[in-house]
Amino acid sequence: MEARVGDRIVVRSTHQGEPDRTGRVMEVRGESGGPPYVVRWDADGHTGVFYPAGTCAVVPEPAGT
Repeated sequence: MEARVGDRIVVRSTHQGEPDRTGRVMEVRGESGGPPYVVRWDADGHTGVFYPAGTCAVVPEPAGT
């Protein structure tokens, strides 16, 4: 998985009825865009170090934003 600052992280829920968890990449600490990432989570504004798992996707920030 590769991400850049500004990309969106989406963690798909593994339980029916629970919403996906979304956030924005604030910092990339791995080499070549790899994890870990510092992510600010949308639900509560919490910022933390994140290591993605199998239910995670990166949504690139649109160019020019």
